[in-house]
Amino acid sequence: MASALSRTVNHLRKAYRFANSHHVGQFRSVTSVPPSSVLESLPLFRSIAPLDFRIPPISIGQRFLFRSIQTASPAGTVGSESAKKVEEAKPDGGEKSGGSSEQGGEAGKPVRGGPVSWLSFVLLALTGAGIIFYYDREKKKHIEGTFLWCQYEVFFICPEINKSSQAVKEGPSAGKAAIGGPFTLVNHEGKKATEKDFIGKWTVMYFGFTHCPDICPDELQKLASAVEKIKKKAGFEIVPVFISVDPERDTVDQVREYVKEFHPKLVGLTGTPSDIKNVARSYRVYYMKTDVEDSDYQVDHSIVMYLMGPDMQFVKFFGKNHDDESLADGIIKEIKQYQGQQVKKGAPTP
Repeated sequence: MASALSRTVNHLRKAYRFANSHHVGQFRSVTSVPPSSVLESLPLFRSIAPLDFRIPPISIGQRFLFRSIQTASPAGTVGSESAKKVEEAKPDGGEKSGGSSEQGGEAGKPVRGGPVSWLSFVLLALTGAGIIFYYDREKKKHIEGTFLWCQYEVFFICPEINKSSQAVKEGPSAGKAAIGGPFTLVNHEGKKATEKDFIGKWTVMYFGFTHCPDICPDELQKLASAVEKIKKKAGFEIVPVFISVDPERDTVDQVREYVKEFHPKLVGLTGTPSDIKNVARSYRVYYMKTDVEDSDYQVDHSIVMYLMGPDMQFVKFFGKNHDDESLADGIIKEIKQYQGQQVKKGAPTP
């Protein structure tokens, strides 16, 4: 009998520990199932207790005793072991009571927040926005201060800098490129030809060679077509000029037969190697022999057309990207612009 009472007391202690570990936050409101109901449902307790015996409610001393026991041992370990033993000691009829006890424990369990709360997130965002705003404001102040200091230096410390800058803005546009100059060559008729022979005429000059396989014929055909279009559209007479950069092979006869294939007004010019070198240098034309094999070689050269005014001064150049239509329109535009400037000056227009 004594051993049975001892075991009952042990069960009672374990039941109180289990109830205290899972429902420690709800002893005052008494929302969970009291441990006495768990004890009364045990078969061993019913066998030794009278039928009308009921366990009185938990007193203050008992609560203090079980709370001191809980603080002396880890709640998680004791609670888990007690829960397992109570579940094993329960009869089938106590499942409902145990289930309600577990629900009460889950409901009373405190909810822990995450590592980052909404408040900390809002504070972090406000701090970051404040730092960015402060940085932008200081940067703007620094830039404005530098700008004002530069203006102060220009207008008060170094006024001559301001004057020079205004003089550059108010001055005339940049001059023309240093293209063109005097030359002495031989035309396709075997006569001496210089730049003075073209004074008073609008001239378009192209540098190439008669043995050119494709580029030179295409460019000369484009030039011949543009000359005819200019005459039809605006009535301007243009003199096309072909200057050879291959004096060793482009003789007078060779040039004469070559220019006949493109336009009746096309003037062909050739000369000695030194003469060709001088005129190419004056017009900034590049040329060089390539793939030299005896007399069969090619000449790499610039593909540019130069529009020269009636005074044989450079006006504008046109590259390979222009077709005959755009070339004609570009030349007409330059001629009209030149004539307008001459009218303002009171000079005659050729």
